Amino acid sequence: MFPTEIEAALRVAFGECLAAGCPLDPNQQQILLRAVLERLTQAELAESNQPIASEFPEGDAHNPLNELTAEQRRILLRYIEEQNQQNRSWKAQLLNDWLRSQDSGELQFVRTEYGLAWLEQIQPVHIAAYADEAAMSLKVGDRIEVSNGLWEWVQEDGPCSREWISCIVVGLRQDSTPAQASCTVRFENGLEYEIQGIYEWNRYNWRWQQGVGE
Repeated sequence: MFPTEIEAALRVAFGECLAAGCPLDPNQQQILLRAVLERLTQAELAESNQPIASEFPEGDAHNPLNELTAEQRRILLRYIEEQNQQNRSWKAQLLNDWLRSQDSGELQFVRTEYGLAWLEQIQPVHIAAYADEAAMSLKVGDRIEVSNGLWEWVQEDGPCSREWISCIVVGLRQDSTPAQASCTVRFENGLEYEIQGIYEWNRYNWRWQQGVGE
């Protein structure tokens, strides 16, 4: 049963309550809608924690996430990651915004450009297909650590060993391919440094700060 069908059934129930002389106020209606949508998507969260087949189910070879631009996909994957870390259903959060006619911020494009039917197609297997991209997606304000191997020759067992320096992401340039993406970081001393190929050939030279992300 789709969320739209659940919502329609609840709206009918709200109307019957009104007709019976015991109407629910708007806050009660929103609480019920939110609770049902969250329970509806709990199974999705549980499924996402299970091993996922390496191939799409027969007849479901199309991945809806392929329709997004690289930047849109990174925004959505990052949002999904953040909601999962808080044990909340990302899809239910978006649906709550829609039901309340609230702006979804940088996720508003999902509603305005793709819509509910597109959103309902997304399953854990589709998200898993972009697991690597989700894991490495950065945004301004993230705290990461970068290796001194970016600007000097290092050897794991040599006299000049690898060191990790804490910094904050202050700028991103994400083009059509990960290889063209660059990231500007600011160190604690105020100096800034631009990292080319942040998701590709320089991926080895940065990591999430301990206790943040991966």
